[in-house]
Amino acid sequence: MHIAELARLQLTEEEIELYAGQLSQVLDYAAELQTLDTDAIPPTASVLPLRNVMRPDEPQPGLPRDVALANAARVIDYQFVVDAVLDSTSG
Repeated sequence: MHIAELARLQLTEEEIELYAGQLSQVLDYAAELQTLDTDAIPPTASVLPLRNVMRPDEPQPGLPRDVALANAARVIDYQFVVDAVLDSTSG
């Protein structure tokens, strides 16, 4: 109930009973895990072997300029035209 109050949760009595039982099961399982002898097991960040799945970094042709600018709202001299984000007095 204290955690629910800290989180500003409004729980019904039935929800409190349900969640209390579930939390108790989780804590019991955590306590059971604490009893296991893990001294012979090295610390690890992942149980899976690490491998990179990146493709080779090979240059590829870029988009033709007309294709890249085809959906632009405004274009001047083959450049995208966008509205200023900051006004001129903020710098």
